[in-house]
Amino acid sequence: MPPSSLDSWAASVLWMIYRGVEWGFFPPLIFLGIGALTDFGPLLSNPRTILLGAAAQFGIFGAYLLALYFGFTPAEAGSIGIIGGADGPTAIFVATRLAPDLLGAVALSAYSYMAMVPFIQPPIMRLLTTKKERLIRMPQAKEASKTVRVIFPIVGFILTAFIANAALPLLGMLFFGNLLKESLVTDRLAKTAGTTFVDIITILLGLTVGAKTQASTFLTPQTVYIFILGILAFTLATAGGVLFAKLMNLLSKNKINPLIGAAGVSAVPMAARVVQKVASEEDPQNYLLMNAMGPNVAGVIGSAVAAGVLLSYFM
Repeated sequence: MPPSSLDSWAASVLWMIYRGVEWGFFPPLIFLGIGALTDFGPLLSNPRTILLGAAAQFGIFGAYLLALYFGFTPAEAGSIGIIGGADGPTAIFVATRLAPDLLGAVALSAYSYMAMVPFIQPPIMRLLTTKKERLIRMPQAKEASKTVRVIFPIVGFILTAFIANAALPLLGMLFFGNLLKESLVTDRLAKTAGTTFVDIITILLGLTVGAKTQASTFLTPQTVYIFILGILAFTLATAGGVLFAKLMNLLSKNKINPLIGAAGVSAVPMAARVVQKVASEEDPQNYLLMNAMGPNVAGVIGSAVAAGVLLSYFM
């Protein structure tokens, strides 16, 4: 085959693969795999923790306002703000629709800060809580029944369709993947979606997003601003979750450890593990991992809903 034909063939393959990003079906497919891997049991056992997942999305809208201040357009600001959700597929999904030119910087920033959760969050958590608060022990909630586990993704899908239908491609696939897991009649499909399938889509997503980071559009002062705003978004998200947990303690007799508010970002399960690590440094017998998983999975839902709000407003 002549070199020119090889070049044409390679270009056509990359063109087809990139349609998965441009047309927006790679991120929902990743959410399918995430849903098949996600256990909503801790959230269903302690439903009020969904408020912590919602509070952590303050980072998205706080970063949006900061981006406007730095001179970005509203659509670009929305793409940058979504970094605060600590959810790479959601950030890519929003950026491809609102600010395609910023896709490379937004995606790299989102995934970089997701990987840096163990370094970014602990200082913020310690700064905003007292030793007494970090020592609070929380009882393990009762296990959610199988009926509730099956009904939840169905009800979640219906509510998403009515409340934030722009988030339906993401949350619809998330709930569908979870239903595959919880129904117990599609076990093989659930295992495939959560392992091989999601791995393949992640590779293709990384390849195509990486191809968009050309030097002419990536190595600019604008990218530096995006990285700065990204870490501010992530900081605000962590602080928002912790502070809202402290507010809940003021209004409720059943105290919760404010550290679990930091798990409201959707870096699953890394943020929950960071909560457990910080808590165990104060009290090695304090087990908060399962309690932190509630707001952690709620953060996945919250970031997708926030993405839906932004898309509904700007598209």
